[in-house]
Formats: sequence, structure tokens, C-alpha cells
Amino acid sequence: MPVILLTGYLGCGKTTLLNRLLATPAFSRTAVVINEFGAEPLDPLFVEQTDCDVTVLENGCLCCDIQGDVDGVVGRLFGQRATRLRAYDRLVIETSGIADPAPILQMLINHPEVINNFRLENVITVVDAVHGTQQIAEHEEAYKQVVLADRLIVTKADLCDATQLGGLDDLLARLNPLAPRTRAINGEAPPGWVLGEAAQDDGRSTRRWFDGLRELEESRDLRLGLDGSKHIEGVLACSLVCEKPLAWQAFRRWLADLHARHGERLLRLKGIAELRGAPVPVAIHGVHHVLHTAQALPHLAGWRGTRLVLILQNADAAAVGASWEAFLKGESERLLQETG
Repeated sequence: MPVILLTGYLGCGKTTLLNRLLATPAFSRTAVVINEFGAEPLDPLFVEQTDCDVTVLENGCLCCDIQGDVDGVVGRLFGQRATRLRAYDRLVIETSGIADPAPILQMLINHPEVINNFRLENVITVVDAVHGTQQIAEHEEAYKQVVLADRLIVTKADLCDATQLGGLDDLLARLNPLAPRTRAINGEAPPGWVLGEAAQDDGRSTRRWFDGLRELEESRDLRLGLDGSKHIEGVLACSLVCEKPLAWQAFRRWLADLHARHGERLLRLKGIAELRGAPVPVAIHGVHHVLHTAQALPHLAGWRGTRLVLILQNADAAAVGASWEAFLKGESERLLQETG
């Protein structure tokens, strides 16, 4: 079952947007998990009754203690789907406004029961046009919500003048130039745009990332930070390329070493890899220390080479690049020995 992670800082309009989406045919067979920080969950009161199943995780931020709740929630939702009592097409998780999405992404790509039954489809971040610039500058959670997004939705644009809105658009383009953006009008966004491409297991998304990164490289501006905000300093994008198929075991060891050395500084990793002897390429993605199990991409049969996109913070990109080059050199030498 595909999973959409809906995030955004406090008051940005996530629940209003979710309400509108759930009222459309495209989202009619959707299971929803809502997290509300505080003793009394409030957001579900604002979610209108639909055919969708809504589960509330109370008393604590989703990113902090979802592990205790997710077993029951995931098991129940998947059990209902498996018995055909309720046929869900997707799961939407709406996070608390103060949630850092990184631990949630780690859970979604590493929790055994989750990865066996669900796949992360898109990370949708909602940004308040009125307060977004200030929130991103002052709150690390708001910043990470933007940087880790696959898609960005700007709300309340009608409450801003052109200068304020243009400034926010420029900021979002700097922080996450590889994520498409749209504006929600009266809390509504096109359902098809929200669903979009399957970000984690569809190669089109990674290809879009790589094409966008290539444009950044050509402009020589890979710094994605915001002047004057300490938690945003030192963020940059990095691309790694190999035109030949890789040996999976050696490649996996290099990935493990990358995560061991740079895990806390590796905000996100996406990629497509051609593996030696494999009929189709695989999707590679990870968050911080967690690396997801490689997923085959049969619809991309014929793909050649490996493309990795990394978003790093306070990391030595040159060292990462040198490690990649050393790995490729070792692979070439090993291949010569095997064929010689």
C-alpha cells in the first residue's frame, strides 16, 4: 500500500488541505493517521466525516514515539485491507506541526512491518505563505520539512503581496530546488498533483532530482542554505555518477560506509543503480543512518548507469566524492582481475 507523508509547520493548513483531498474521488479509499501533540487531540475534530478510516495517535509527537503506536495502527489497517472488510488504496500520515520528518521517514523505510506491507510514495510539505519564511528561519523542524519534501504546497498565498510571496518562492527554490511546487487555493490542491509520481520507487522522481541537480552544478551554486540561520548553514546537494553496472555487494558496503561516516549529516539520499547481472535497476534511498532495502524497478528495464543524489549538511562533499571515486577505481581494478 502506498504511503503519503503530509507534513508542515504549525498552522500551515495541513488539515484543511487533507479535508479537501478526502472529499475527492481520488482519495475516497484512503486510510488516514493523524498525530496531534498534546493531551487532547484536536485535528480530527476538523476532519470531516468521509468514507476514510481515521486513526489518531495521541500524547506525543509522531516523530518521537510513533514506534509504540505504529505496530497496532499498521497491523490493524493492513489486516482490514487483507480481509477485504475495507479496501484501502493508500495510507496518509499527517504529522504534528512540530515534527521533524526525518525519524518518521526512517521508520517508514526501516520498520519491518511497514516495509513488508507499505511503500513510501511521496513526502508532501505544506508551507504557510504568510509565516513560512520566518518559521523556516527560526525553527529547524520547519526547515527540515521543506528540505526533505518530494513536493511543496504553498497555502494562504492570497493573504500575501507579490513581494512577500516572491521571497518565499525564492527561499523554497534555494532550499529544495528539486521539489515541484504548487499553491493551494482556499485549501485545495489538485489531487492528481498531490499523488504525483511514486517518489521512492519510481525512477522518474530520481531522474527529475538528477536533472535539477545538473542545472545547479552548471550554475556552480550547490549551497542550499539560508543566510543568518544557524540550523540551515552548510546544506548542499551532491551528485555521484557511474556509467557502468556495479557489483551489488561492493556497492552495498560502500553505502553502509557512507551512512556510518556521514549518517547524521546525510539528510537524504536518492538514486537509481544498475547492478551487474541484474535484469532491471534498483531504487536506492535513505535518511540519516537508515538505508532502505533496494527495490527493483521493472518499469525501468534498460536503464544504464548509476545516479545518486545526496543532500548533506555540514559534511565534506569533496571527501564524499573522493570516497566514491576510490570505490569506482577499486571496482574497475576488481573487474579487470576477474576478466583478465
